[in-house]
Amino acid sequence: MRLNVKSWNVNGLRAAARKGFGAWLDSCGADVVLLQETKAREEQLEDETRAPKGWQAVFVSGERPGYSGVAAYCRETPDEILTGLGTRKYDCEGRTVGVRFGNLWVLGAYFPNGGNDHSRVPYKLGFYRRMLTRMKQLRDEGRDVIVAGDYNTAHRPIDLARPKQNEKTTGFLPEERVWIDKYLKAGFVDTFRHAHPEREGAYSWWSFRSGARQRNVGWRLDYHFLDEGAAGRIVEATIDAEVEGSDHCPVGLVLDGV
Repeated sequence: MRLNVKSWNVNGLRAAARKGFGAWLDSCGADVVLLQETKAREEQLEDETRAPKGWQAVFVSGERPGYSGVAAYCRETPDEILTGLGTRKYDCEGRTVGVRFGNLWVLGAYFPNGGNDHSRVPYKLGFYRRMLTRMKQLRDEGRDVIVAGDYNTAHRPIDLARPKQNEKTTGFLPEERVWIDKYLKAGFVDTFRHAHPEREGAYSWWSFRSGARQRNVGWRLDYHFLDEGAAGRIVEATIDAEVEGSDHCPVGLVLDGV
């Protein structure tokens, strides 16, 4: 059996719904869709978004209204659901949701932004640390693990259009990028780079300013990480740059043998 997982930072689910999210959801071909930055509580959503036909949805909201939030839409009923990481300082912002199918955990995560003034970088790095601990725990239980979402960091110069100009910008700081290295060293695979090691111009986020998307002046901030023991089952890893409706685009992973 193959599993098709899509992840998308929608930058406001209610706004995305007005821009065709429902039609995309039904046509994207995914078995699991993970959303970040939903910016809404479940009860604030219209029925066709909250409970679309043919899908089961799980929503995790933060305490602060209109901020953060994640969701998981599943075609099949999960065997188990995870909400949060068990650490209040991160869970109060609604950043993690997970669904288990048999031996496979599929987690969706909205990693924090470090802030223009870098004031949130320590919080961001702490989230990276806590998430990696959880990933290892699940793997140590004998599970395969996918963690998909907006990691809010471009790993290598190839992962953004203007690396030199952004060396002191959050999202490309050395202390942020080293955490992507730590995930790799811990035995997790960046599935897109595993499938496309040197593909240039592959970005998943573009500023709304200055026609950045039209000129493809972007960053690759959205990932699927997978434990390396399952890397041989990767069928396809995609960036769906043609899909609009947010400043991010969806990213996809197809995994065999689930």
